[in-house]
Amino acid sequence: MALTTINGIALDYADIGVGDVVVLLHGLGSTKKDWDLQIPVLSQKFRVIAPDFRAHGNSEKVPKEQGVEMMTEDVFQLLKFLNISKASFVGFSMGGAVAFEMAYSHPEIVDKLVIVNSGPDFNNAKDSGIDILAERTKIIKEHGFHSLAETISKGMFPEESQMQWRNDFKNRILDNDEDAYLNTFGSLMKWGLEEKISEIKHATFVIASDQDYTSLDYKRAYTAKMQNAKMVIIENSRHGIVLDQAEKLNEELLKYL
Repeated sequence: MALTTINGIALDYADIGVGDVVVLLHGLGSTKKDWDLQIPVLSQKFRVIAPDFRAHGNSEKVPKEQGVEMMTEDVFQLLKFLNISKASFVGFSMGGAVAFEMAYSHPEIVDKLVIVNSGPDFNNAKDSGIDILAERTKIIKEHGFHSLAETISKGMFPEESQMQWRNDFKNRILDNDEDAYLNTFGSLMKWGLEEKISEIKHATFVIASDQDYTSLDYKRAYTAKMQNAKMVIIENSRHGIVLDQAEKLNEELLKYL
């Protein structure tokens, strides 16, 4: 792990392996530990860069300065700092939004895109983003941040056999600054590329769990709007595919990359 100053804040990242660069982008309220079961596999064939987004993990807590565009710029500047001019980006959940934004804002640095249980417009992915934000804010105000962390982690890993994953993910959420979490969530729900995704020319691989929060129809629809995209469905998996179907995910990643 390494800590460096990017865009005026301390940003933590992993840099493991040699070869073509693959950047792994984690989900909301989590850290690069989302990729604990992918990094050992991918780093055997690639140079893997896995940052903690601002206000997440070991990166600096900045409660009032969030947003997909800002996180994208952080990652872009980190890669410039590392003298990396081309990389493939694998984005899980919120990380998928950053990957999409990177392809749109800095197309020159993107080789391939892999979008895992994510999309180009979170507010229209399922329910109203405003409603979801209000619901989570209400949980925090009425029952505390701990209750929200338990609700989210149990939704991702509901099986008794997944208790360790559930607890680990809950603890990662609890490590967040509450204001930073809500600000990041709010900015994510306001963000969206909408029809701009039709302008993205990069080869794109959409990986979708059959039991994810957002529907397969939503993912099929935006995949069809892109110039060079395809989609695969992983069965018996919920949102946390990085853990609950890690072997199948790794297989698909290696085949595509």
